[in-house]
Formats: sequence, C-alpha cells, structure tokens
Amino acid sequence: MTCEISALYVYPVKACRGIRVARAAVVERGFEADRRWMIVDPNGCFVTQREAPQLTLVRTALDDDGIVLEAPGLEPLRLPRTYDEGEDRPCQIWNHQGSAARHPEGSAWFSSFFGAPRELVYMGERHQRRVNPERARPTDLVSFADGYPFLVISEESLSDLNARLAQPITMERFRPNIVVRGAEPFVEDSFTRVRLGNVTFRGAKRCDRCVVTTLDPDTGEGGREPLRTLASYRLWDSKVWFGMNLIHDALGELSVGDTVERLPAAPIST
Repeated sequence: MTCEISALYVYPVKACRGIRVARAAVVERGFEADRRWMIVDPNGCFVTQREAPQLTLVRTALDDDGIVLEAPGLEPLRLPRTYDEGEDRPCQIWNHQGSAARHPEGSAWFSSFFGAPRELVYMGERHQRRVNPERARPTDLVSFADGYPFLVISEESLSDLNARLAQPITMERFRPNIVVRGAEPFVEDSFTRVRLGNVTFRGAKRCDRCVVTTLDPDTGEGGREPLRTLASYRLWDSKVWFGMNLIHDALGELSVGDTVERLPAAPIST
C-alpha cells in the first residue's frame, strides 16, 4: 500500500481549535495561517490549553476574507489573515523573547472570554523566531508553534494506541499538522528525511507529549489517558513520545492524497 497524506490541519490561533483542510501552502514559517496569532497574559507570556483548557471551546474557521473565531457566550470575532498594523509589544513563548503586533479588538474579545486581561498578538513578517539551532539550520523560522514548523503522525500509530485504550480517542488530541496512512505504526519515527508531495522535510526530533493530550478536544475535560497508556510503551528519557517534528527544505503546497516517501538521511548544513 502506498503511504499518503490523509489529513492536514492548520491552527490559526495557538491553543484554539484547529481546522482540517484539503490543501495547505507551505510558507517560510510552516503552513500558511498556522499559529501566527497567539494569546498572551499581561506579562506577555503565552497562554495555552496547559493552563487554560477552556481554549478547546474556541472554534476557528477560514474564509476568503480572514479568520472567524467563535466561543460560547460571545459574538464571533473576525481577524485578518495577516496583520501588521498593531503596536508591537514584548512577548514570550518558551525561551524565545520577542515581540508581536497587538490586536485591540482580539485582546478585548479574549479578555471577555477569560474574564481577565489577555492580549491577542500577531507574528508579522518583521517578527522572526528561529528554530532551535541545535536541531535546525540558521535560516529556519517557526511561527508560534511550540517548537517546530510541522508535526506529523500516522493513522496507524493512533490505531495502535487506541487498541490499548478502553475508550478510543481522535487524532485531534495530538494537534498534528500532517496525518499519513499506509505504513506500519510509528513509521514517522523513521522520518529523518521525507518527501511529502513535492516538498522535502527534515525530521528534527520526535515529539514529547504533555497534558494537552489528556483534554477532550470538544469539552476541555481532562483525564489520565492517553499519557498513562503511552507511558507503558512510548517512554524514554522520562518523556512520552508520539509524532515527529518536521522542518521543510522548500516552499510549496501539500494536499490530501499526496504520496509520502522516506529519503536517505543527509547531514544538516551550517
């Protein structure tokens, strides 16, 4: 059976619900419109489902004019796909200290959603965040994703996990960008170099998983699975691993149905 792309996801606002799409453009920082928006607290520190599981209730949609956000009890919020008009404010995501453009209406909307001050910021072209230099090239950039431009998971890996769970879970728990099918479980562990469609990628590192995977993506309710079960057979270095982080070598476009080809490993040039 040919290994192929079976699903693609973009997440316009970091930590909010994602959108399943049939095709997506690969641009400098990852998929177009993927995690260029981010919520920060009054200190400028990023906010995610780790500390705010209610963000699972914020739905996102793409249309020709921009991005639409919906949440219980609030009027929909419309955002542009790109935004470079706002005043820059300092912000932090993990160890990265940078700046982003503050969006006043979005900040007010999320403050209402949380019932506490929050700000919505946008990573414009002038705001650059480099990928971890220990695992990337000096020119590799990333959006407000946790660390790398792309995350790939195979359907077979999820099936292997679900066979061990009392209650099966969906792929949305793991928030991938790319889902593939047609190979053995955990084939993505071997994606040192891979061609998806006409775009080649480097495997940066396997993805260590956190408490977000234990949240029901529809309700935000938490539990112990799937981390408890994954820890029984996917535990190394005191971390649970599921999925592979990728960095792209070129721009292009991916579509559902594109073929997947593992390539020989090549050294990272500096």
